[in-house]
Amino acid sequence: MAAQGQTVVPSDTELLQAQADLWRHSLYYLTPMALRCAVELSIPTAIHHLGGAASPTDLITALSLPSAKLPFLRRLLRLLGAAGIFTVDKSSGEWRYCINPVSYLLLDGIPDEVHINHTSFVLTATSSRYIDAAMGLADWFKKDVVTPPFEELHGATLFHESMESLDTDFHNMANEALQAHDNFGIPIALREFRDLFKGIQSVTYCCGAASGDDEFARALVKAFPHIKCTVLANPKMISNKPADGVINYVEGDMFDFIPPAQTVVLKLDIYDLQSLSRL
Repeated sequence: MAAQGQTVVPSDTELLQAQADLWRHSLYYLTPMALRCAVELSIPTAIHHLGGAASPTDLITALSLPSAKLPFLRRLLRLLGAAGIFTVDKSSGEWRYCINPVSYLLLDGIPDEVHINHTSFVLTATSSRYIDAAMGLADWFKKDVVTPPFEELHGATLFHESMESLDTDFHNMANEALQAHDNFGIPIALREFRDLFKGIQSVTYCCGAASGDDEFARALVKAFPHIKCTVLANPKMISNKPADGVINYVEGDMFDFIPPAQTVVLKLDIYDLQSLSRL
């Protein structure tokens, strides 16, 4: 048994595997970059319009891409197929790439209340603002600062007005991504967990400060029309909402006051223990 702290010399087999692992870890970034490329080219939607399955040749035509790019498109699709973004049909001469549950979330124009397009999430997570912050991580560790790397680099906070002032397009895209994440699965949850709302007559929904939308509340009153629903939100959000009488909007902060109801719903509101301690 080796002494504690002593470096163990790997075997030849272990070294060969270690080299393969290093290659794999070092090239992982190619997958999200390939996914971003597919989203920007609208490849998932193009496949959907072609009947749910398409070959690289089909996509060259459908997307009006230069024919010289066909070999490179094949490589891109093979990588995405291996990553599980598409299902691969190898039964014909030229492989065909099919929409699966993952790529289904990247489709435009799906008339299904359960479907929420996640392209904004992909584009936000693979944006240069995120990547630049990651590229400078070593330098960040050397600095005597505790500000998160993203904020340290850009001088702005994600989902905050400071980010909107710096880059409005990115701010809007990031908030769209947040809402896609925040609201995804609401109809499914309300359908699968209907019993949780048996006997409930009133609900107060506390909107998250970042997302600030009322999709959950609207889905709730649609599924359970008898429930009296109150939404507690910031003034900026309330000013844009119609006074249709379906939902009662109250301006305020959940850490100061929560309108009384039988049930209070929190969704992505508790961000850290410091916030929790204010309750």
